[in-house]
Amino acid sequence: MSNSKILSVSETLSEPKISCRGVWKLFGPDPRAFFDKHGGNPSSEALREGGYITAVRDASIEVQAGKLLVIMGLSGSGKSTLLRCLSRLIEPTHGAVSFDGQDLLAASPTEMIELRRHKMGMVFQNFALFPNRNVLGNVAFPLEVQGIDRARREARAHEIIELVGLKGREGYYPRELSGGQQQRVGIARSLAVEPELWFLDEPFSALDPLIRREMQNEFLRLQDVLNKTIVFITHDFDEAIRLADRIAIMKDGEIIQIGTPEALVTNPATDYVAEFTKHIPRDKLLTVRGVMEAVPADGLAEAAVSADDKIAAVAGRIIGHDRPVRVIDADGETIGSVSRQRVVDVVFGDGA
Repeated sequence: MSNSKILSVSETLSEPKISCRGVWKLFGPDPRAFFDKHGGNPSSEALREGGYITAVRDASIEVQAGKLLVIMGLSGSGKSTLLRCLSRLIEPTHGAVSFDGQDLLAASPTEMIELRRHKMGMVFQNFALFPNRNVLGNVAFPLEVQGIDRARREARAHEIIELVGLKGREGYYPRELSGGQQQRVGIARSLAVEPELWFLDEPFSALDPLIRREMQNEFLRLQDVLNKTIVFITHDFDEAIRLADRIAIMKDGEIIQIGTPEALVTNPATDYVAEFTKHIPRDKLLTVRGVMEAVPADGLAEAAVSADDKIAAVAGRIIGHDRPVRVIDADGETIGSVSRQRVVDVVFGDGA
């Protein structure tokens, strides 16, 4: 199946900020010639016989402005390679990549450098801070590369340092900071140029669990303030469902399914996706809207819950009534019902 068919109609209504279509990345001798020789769709057998590694296979995604797409999969699934194809840190073997309608694969090296300097921010698992520069110097560095004078770049750096919660540590050096603080510096540095598009490749995976949770909270706060367009790489589904508007799951270089966290859990496209998501606490992920049913003919309980409430937040109220509870929208209109049995099925069974 073409990956483009996985996308829903609603995801194609507006022009995406960043997108790719039919992207391949092969590693081996003269991969483009090999790709063309096999008509743009080499078989797995031909790839093996030719000694090629398929890092990305026919990948298609779209990210709308202000949205966060998580690309996830196990190690070796191709997620980091796809991100680097999107930013052209590596060259795709085949396909199309577009940023604000611009064909990135047709952009010159100089044009790509300017895009990365002014419109793209990048954060990687390795913090890559300059050990001989303090926090202020690290955060201001991208602006220094742009040729911005010292007073202006340091003023901007001070703003961003305060935004990420490091005010008062401007003079500290990386060796004097905790892992979480170092990652905040990396995030601040990537934000200094006010990027329109933000690439993050497993930025929290090297952190201890408690610090990682703290950084996820901080990240959500920043996104609420800044409303960036984000492509975020992780192998942790718990992290993905906390952060993502949509999730793309990869396996062996292919995108298996793209959808909201709720859609992936309730309607997995393959056994692989089902296995990937089966241990997720459904009551904390699913909304009432996602599990509600029609209003029964024999009436409803007096209580009401919002369609956008998480099941975990309202389960007690629902279970306390013999009859189904009314589900209301933002205007207070009744749009469905949810029963005690429905909650039990969702939380303990396969009733999602």
